[in-house]
Amino acid sequence: MLALLKKEINTFFASPIGYLVIAIFLVLNGLFLWLFKGEFNVLNYGFADLSSFFLLAPWILIFLIPAVTMRSFSDEKKQGTMELLLTKPISKLNIVLGKYLGAFILILVALIPTLIYVYTVYSLGNPIGNLDFGSTLGSYFGLLFLVAAYTAIGIFTSTLSENQIVAFIIAVFICFIFFIGFEGIADFTTSNFIDQLGMSAHYKSMSRGVIDTRDLVYFLSITALFLLLTKLNISKEN
Repeated sequence: MLALLKKEINTFFASPIGYLVIAIFLVLNGLFLWLFKGEFNVLNYGFADLSSFFLLAPWILIFLIPAVTMRSFSDEKKQGTMELLLTKPISKLNIVLGKYLGAFILILVALIPTLIYVYTVYSLGNPIGNLDFGSTLGSYFGLLFLVAAYTAIGIFTSTLSENQIVAFIIAVFICFIFFIGFEGIADFTTSNFIDQLGMSAHYKSMSRGVIDTRDLVYFLSITALFLLLTKLNISKEN
């Protein structure tokens, strides 16, 4: 699995893909948070807070992560190397995990530079350091688990078609339904149970700075479910 993981990471950074993903994520966040006037602009808040970043990031990632994962298995199918990959002396689960972790690490690398936002807001506070670190840390944890779930969904949809655009569209659609779709349905039914089926409720819960095991179990379950579905899908290729 480590060899496949290394190959995936090298593939991302041997081409412009990896750098482009990181650049797009940072540029879009930077523009909305610091330059464009509007509800996401940190400087317009009047107090030291990063909540606008944690509101914006899931929406950028809902498109960015499928763009990263769409080639994972779709490209293997299109190039005719899927059968060769499956005949290697490595379990199908390890193949899935190698592809998954390669994409996950790339997105993680894109998130690391955003820590400078924490330092910037920390420095802009009056007094300096007037920042809710509990909430910020919880939000980063929530974003990390959200990325894990989005990536698993993207890897799964890449097994559905050899067309990368089709895989991208399906991934965006499923991520959208899981992130905000259930919340929208819950608004019409006033059902808390339906709301809890969506990622948004659990992400918001973690963003308050309280790490609830129910939120962790939810995200881990969604991630595991789509990785299992991915394994089942590639098993049909034999």
